[in-house]
Amino acid sequence: MTFQSEFEVRANIDECIEAACLAATEGQPDAKIAAALLTHHEQRFRLAYLLGDWSGEESEDDDEFEFDAEKSPSEEAVHDEDRISDNERRTNEAAVASYLERARKLAVEIEGRTVADFGPLSNQDTPEDRAAWLELYSDRLFESEELAKLSLDIRDDIEGRFDFLDEGNLERSATGWPLIWSFETSDRELFLRKVRWFSSNHHREFGRLLTPLVDGIRVQGPFFPLLPELKGAGRLVFLDGQGLGHTAESVSSVSTRVTKRFGNVDVILLVDSAQQPMQAAPIALLRAAGSAGYADRIAVAFSHFDQVKGDNLRNMAQKRNHLLASIIGATANLRQVLGAPVAAALERQMEENVFLLGGMDREIEAIPSGVIGEVKRLLDRLQSAVVPTAPFEVAPIYTTSGLELVLRDAVDGFLRPWEARLGLAYRDGIRAEHHNRVKALSRRFANAWGDEYDSLRPASDLIGRLQEEISRWLDSPAGWTRQPAGDTERMAALNPVRGAVFVALHDLVKARLSNGHRNDWLTSYTYSGKGSATLRSVEIRRIYERSAPPISSAMRPDARAFLVEVIGIVKSAVETSGGRFEVPKAA
Repeated sequence: MTFQSEFEVRANIDECIEAACLAATEGQPDAKIAAALLTHHEQRFRLAYLLGDWSGEESEDDDEFEFDAEKSPSEEAVHDEDRISDNERRTNEAAVASYLERARKLAVEIEGRTVADFGPLSNQDTPEDRAAWLELYSDRLFESEELAKLSLDIRDDIEGRFDFLDEGNLERSATGWPLIWSFETSDRELFLRKVRWFSSNHHREFGRLLTPLVDGIRVQGPFFPLLPELKGAGRLVFLDGQGLGHTAESVSSVSTRVTKRFGNVDVILLVDSAQQPMQAAPIALLRAAGSAGYADRIAVAFSHFDQVKGDNLRNMAQKRNHLLASIIGATANLRQVLGAPVAAALERQMEENVFLLGGMDREIEAIPSGVIGEVKRLLDRLQSAVVPTAPFEVAPIYTTSGLELVLRDAVDGFLRPWEARLGLAYRDGIRAEHHNRVKALSRRFANAWGDEYDSLRPASDLIGRLQEEISRWLDSPAGWTRQPAGDTERMAALNPVRGAVFVALHDLVKARLSNGHRNDWLTSYTYSGKGSATLRSVEIRRIYERSAPPISSAMRPDARAFLVEVIGIVKSAVETSGGRFEVPKAA
């Protein structure tokens, strides 16, 4: 078990306090102030899990929406010894209430100082004036000694939760912050109970859960289903990451935390909801995996298949066809982005690797035999993926013809949407991001905490646009060492090239966008006062244009250097995959 760094935890705490203070300044009710403090707006860091929830008032709707008086399976799953006692819960609630009161007082102090200079927030007539007021408010908040004290007290309270760990080995940093916890036992029930503190989200355990602090869990053991037909002979290693989310809204790209692992796995298993299949986030994953040359590793497991209902869906075959139609529709929409060959390969792969699961929360004896059969197929698919395939003795031949134009389009495809997100230009279908979100993004880069903030993922966007355009260019080689026998052989020859480019682009973008402009990101973050939001946006655009300079016939020297660097990546990927580059022949 590994944990977030102390610096990252402090940053999340600071942002939660900022959100609570802003809610108080805006006159929000206590419940919303508490919600802002206890749940980070990215919803990955939840103080309620660590400190306990805010008591507040009981909802008047609880009795009206009581569907079943019996305990739910998740309620019964909580061991009596793991439930927080009433005394401990009251102690936690009192501590949370004190933190809220300190946040309110801090909000009043900072608001008073800001009102003295600019008047009340409600009197700011224009969006620019309101943004300037909030910018100054935020700057003064983070400069406040009281915010630092409150943040440190919450951090110390959180660290104290590790004292409840009565077994296992806890390693700490030089400052005392927990780094790694390890535990080993042959008692399965005890093991699962101990791990629960790092993985559960049950409200009965709020106040002791360490789930929001966990950066990674590595679990090893003989975990097998009870049914003999599901006990495979081989071993399986699962890498389970943060969910992509299910939303109909546009998702531009997948986090680099996910994409950089594509090359390290044998199967990329996309778990999607059968109730609302193939929305924006799953399609973004298919888009990234397909362009990166990993279409042949995709498998899709549809959950909640038992809850797929409709007047037009009479039987299982029709429900299955309904889901397959969603896949066909998704890949059809990707043809223009990825090109017909890659989209067709994705469609073939997913049609053959779709698994329909439902009722998985039931006792295993109560799960329908059809679902058991699907699980068996899935396990067989996962185990067969480790069998190496025979290499094809065919490789592509390229010239650099057209590659410069491809990279020009990729850079434009990255810069133009970000101009709209930064509020510096209008692009149809792309809204300008709130200045607080842009500032939070610059803070992540400036402090080297990461290359994204929530759905703002410039590194992933740049990698994605470069990869997609290069992938389409790779589809049309100048020749072959011998003509591929068919589409399967053709894709097998091109996918290693795509994969090698994808890996190299992650390193390139990290060096150019993050490491190479750390001071510039710090400059963008520290802008304050009236007009600072615009200055920050302009500075970030400048960072982007230096990281990926616009390419044209009259390009600057830095753009030429960028072009040469990317062409070098493509050339190296082709040659290491068995292909070659040739000098274009004169007409």
